[in-house]
Amino acid sequence: MALRGGFVRLLRGQAAPARLQRPRQAHSVALVGAPFSRGQKRRGVDHGPATVRAAGLLERLAGLGCQVYDFGDLNFTQVPNDELYNNLISYPRSVGLASQVLADAVSRAVAAGHSCVTIGGDHSLALGSVSGHARQCPHLGVIWVDAHADINTPLTTQSGNLHGQPLSFLLRELQDKVPQLPGFSWLKPCLSASDIVYIGLRDVDPAEYYILKNYDIHYFSMRDIDRLGIQKVMERTFEQLMRRRQRPIHLSFDIDAFDPSLAPATGTPVLGGLTYREGMYIAEEIHNTGMLSAVDMVEVNPLLGASQEEVNATASLAVDVIATCFGQTREGAHTAFDELPTPSSPDESDSEEQVRI
Repeated sequence: MALRGGFVRLLRGQAAPARLQRPRQAHSVALVGAPFSRGQKRRGVDHGPATVRAAGLLERLAGLGCQVYDFGDLNFTQVPNDELYNNLISYPRSVGLASQVLADAVSRAVAAGHSCVTIGGDHSLALGSVSGHARQCPHLGVIWVDAHADINTPLTTQSGNLHGQPLSFLLRELQDKVPQLPGFSWLKPCLSASDIVYIGLRDVDPAEYYILKNYDIHYFSMRDIDRLGIQKVMERTFEQLMRRRQRPIHLSFDIDAFDPSLAPATGTPVLGGLTYREGMYIAEEIHNTGMLSAVDMVEVNPLLGASQEEVNATASLAVDVIATCFGQTREGAHTAFDELPTPSSPDESDSEEQVRI
């Protein structure tokens, strides 16, 4: 598998920033497209990176004062004869190798001093983005915003789709429950149960519920959000992740965390999701920590919108989340305004008025 030209320049330390930027740089942001769909079975999610870019992501980040490096999309070569594992798990070699390429790319971006934004693609890609991030930041904390827990093992999954399993491979406590899949030999667990907080859960499989409860993984379902309010949920999230020490945050955001009325163009929508205000508040509070180091935005699927309006709404929502992670506020963006202008002195104004008369 190979990287396209722009990201190769990053690996050599020679990448030039995109033109769309302002002199005052709030963040150095690397954009990495991951057009991958084989973690699930629905066509179209590999068009997610192009769709989110077309919704104005680069321009929005540049307008916030970010120094933006867009390194295009990763190339994922097709794996021939990628047979089912255990007569159930789909495309294990494709998912494993694609995630390895992404892990290398994210690791290099973070090592170069960038905050890395991975645009998917399906959520199996978190295998790569979290692993690559952990190479540089081994004590990172993960905030997983999703309708689904994505923590089935290959032995508990009912669908066989690896986009519903990435966290089981990443969690140290589950390693005696996870078989070695072909294409996964490179992958090492890099998270402990205390390193993860879920927000937005509302469709959890029985085995996943068992894992959450018995391994003491912190989560906030939509019922918890209704009961506590999103402010208290975020306070408790940071208490869990930051109580011992400040550490880098990896935000893995599945667009299906939002209610389908807001994000219809996605593969596994579930009623009763986040409101716009709740989603933006999550991103605002993560930004305010100053510890955000990497973001995944996944599962935008333009082929699943019933109309172009639905596709545009979903992609625009993804852009809003990412931009809010890097300083966009609902009060407006303020980075480019330094001071108020002053009028001419009263004497000058009066003299000019007399001359005019």
